[in-house]
Amino acid sequence: MAFGRDALIRADVPVVITLPESVQGLGRNGVAERLGHLAVTLFTEPSDKQNPERWTTREIRLSEFFADDRYQNDASTWNRVVANIRNRPSDVDAILGFDAAKLFAYQRSLNAANLWISHRGVFTQSHFDELENFNVALEGRKRFVLAPPGFREYYPRSLKHGFGDKSQVFDFDDVDRARYPKLAAKLAQRRELVLEPGQMLYLPLGWWHQAESLDEMNINVNFWLRDPKILRRPYVLGVALYTAVFRKLKGVYNYEPAQAAS
Repeated sequence: MAFGRDALIRADVPVVITLPESVQGLGRNGVAERLGHLAVTLFTEPSDKQNPERWTTREIRLSEFFADDRYQNDASTWNRVVANIRNRPSDVDAILGFDAAKLFAYQRSLNAANLWISHRGVFTQSHFDELENFNVALEGRKRFVLAPPGFREYYPRSLKHGFGDKSQVFDFDDVDRARYPKLAAKLAQRRELVLEPGQMLYLPLGWWHQAESLDEMNINVNFWLRDPKILRRPYVLGVALYTAVFRKLKGVYNYEPAQAAS
């Protein structure tokens, strides 16, 4: 609150903020009780950091994800659920324990407030976001590896197939430097952190990152916010526009808001 959201965005560097002790968000039991009926999207993929295929998705109830051990204990599969609860501001505030709209204005067009829940080991391959990202950890820890903006240095995957925001180097901890020599200078500037419950990570648009869930249950809420800064990174804007069209035409999950609370 002291510096304001816009000051962080203008600074354009990642930062971890520890929330006040007075902020008491909901853990697993509270989320399950309040939002168990919510329709969420289940992401499923092999438990392989080098998996070249896109995840598969289907809709389930959040209570089903919590109740079925298969979603959390299948060693061969990574499962995570996500719901864009932008249109449910009372739920957002209850989950976090503070007035999120005052800080993030997340209900504006194209913005998002995403509830993410995953089990231990779930890994998100290296990529960048076209939106400003504020990620709040509610339960469990996540390890992030961050690297500064760039495009060709990261050897982007096929733009044609909707992977232009992702690197051919899936895991920045496992890099063939002979095959990807231009990446060395960027990874020399990498930042690594473990986001703990009660902390918030600000991740600027265009920064490359990957994330790994470290605990049995990991619950996060992240806010994606549009910002004119994207005009200074035309490759981010170009990839974002193409990817949006690709996902629409191919029916790929695109983080549309969940139904508003009745």
